[in-house]
Amino acid sequence: QVQLVESGGGLVQPGGSLRLSCAASGTFFSINPMGWYRQAPGKQRELVADIRSGGTINYLDSVKGRFTISRDNAKNTVYLQMNSLNPEDTAVYYCYARILQTTFPPKPLDAWGQGTLVTVSS
Repeated sequence: QVQLVESGGGLVQPGGSLRLSCAASGTFFSINPMGWYRQAPGKQRELVADIRSGGTINYLDSVKGRFTISRDNAKNTVYLQMNSLNPEDTAVYYCYARILQTTFPPKPLDAWGQGTLVTVSS
């Protein structure tokens, strides 16, 4: 069984910064990719950023230059550094990981964290 545990959400003023963390635990062959989605009230869930073990990164256009995703493969942990936050970034942020399970044959599994609320408001 795989578990994703997030931390780092909260309330921040416009222009401020937050750092989200997500650690994967359990038994699996690999995780690829690992990343963050977000869902604002009344909107669909959208990919914010993801990163592959080899270093390939994708960003949502609206966060490019403000958010930085990074990954510690040894710790199975992904981070999202969020700078210059604005009210449009307010959402529940979900950690995501595509896990390669230790089944035979190995099967992929999409795992999700419980979500962490980020509120940008003055």
